[in-house]
Amino acid sequence: MIISSPTDFRVAAKDKLPPFLFHYIDGGSYAEKTLHNNSQDLANIALKQRVLRNMADLDLSTQIWDESFALPIALSPVGLTGMYAKRGEVQAAKAAQNKGIPFTMSTVSVCAIEEVAPVIERPMWFQLYVLKDRGFMKNVLDRAQHAGVKTLVFTVDMPVPGARYRDMHSGMSGQYANMRRIFQAMCHPSWALNVGLLGKPHDLGNISTYRGSPTKLEDYIGWLGANFDPSISWQDLEWIRDTWDGKMIVKGILDEGDAKDAVAFGADGIVVSNHGGRQLDGALSTAQALPMIASKVKGDLKIFVDSGIRNGLDVVRMLALGADCTMLGRSYIYALAAQGQAGVEHLLDLYRKEMEVAMTLTGAKTIAQITEDILVHC
Repeated sequence: MIISSPTDFRVAAKDKLPPFLFHYIDGGSYAEKTLHNNSQDLANIALKQRVLRNMADLDLSTQIWDESFALPIALSPVGLTGMYAKRGEVQAAKAAQNKGIPFTMSTVSVCAIEEVAPVIERPMWFQLYVLKDRGFMKNVLDRAQHAGVKTLVFTVDMPVPGARYRDMHSGMSGQYANMRRIFQAMCHPSWALNVGLLGKPHDLGNISTYRGSPTKLEDYIGWLGANFDPSISWQDLEWIRDTWDGKMIVKGILDEGDAKDAVAFGADGIVVSNHGGRQLDGALSTAQALPMIASKVKGDLKIFVDSGIRNGLDVVRMLALGADCTMLGRSYIYALAAQGQAGVEHLLDLYRKEMEVAMTLTGAKTIAQITEDILVHC
């Protein structure tokens, strides 16, 4: 199909992927109310159009700490990225590097750190959960630092996994899940050949390297459930803050009190996130939560935001609401599934063009000029 907008990639991904994989990335928790609100609340934010302001020479670049970004965008950590395209983490990392933005590897990636880091020159970011297996955490942090990772993204909004009912219906989990996945793969021969056959091994690379044996897809949900730790607190992060030689971002902040705690803890950044609507259904959308948080901690640390961003206009909206940078999850996975590395690069080009239009027609020549002044306050 012809891809002319970012949303076209979702349609293309749905056609190409076995249902268990499409619904895993597309779905949310419970009734998916927060999933819906993330994009709807953002789309409802009105931009103030201005004209005749000499908008030549736009600059979409930004600086975060000592890193230069060609766009105020980073690729979010997404579990099982390597199931959406052949060695998907490698392809996504190359696309991000080519477009001048960071790629964040998930703890539960298919490709291991050691496979991805050597094929890119720009240091990738790495995401980690607080897990019961502290030996794994220490091992993977050592490996990340050895591979040149300088930015750690700590996901804290998953002490227990949310109930994702779509996964039970689609075959990702539930009764006869393995047989259902095999049947679905047979009905999607392009994916079955390129990813199912040529994209092996299909295991959790970072965990398998630590354990010394494969951790397969069928072990994925069980391993996560057994290792998430509902007892976690800020104290559990202190040993990492004291030993990690790099920047540390805390991901999963929706409350201004938690944002203040992140500042007190010494985090370099936070990600305002509800896990893409995949955890607490009924939680605030990030478009609702972001302005309150920015009003309390803007300038004390870097503010990233994800969940609900579907196009370049949404990036501009989030920056105007107080973010320093945005992060893309579902959006880039759709593109990766549809067209691999080239799809992710095309998506980022579309985002750039949409941002250029939005900036030109709101009078913001630089990223720093995208403030709440470009919003219509009804």
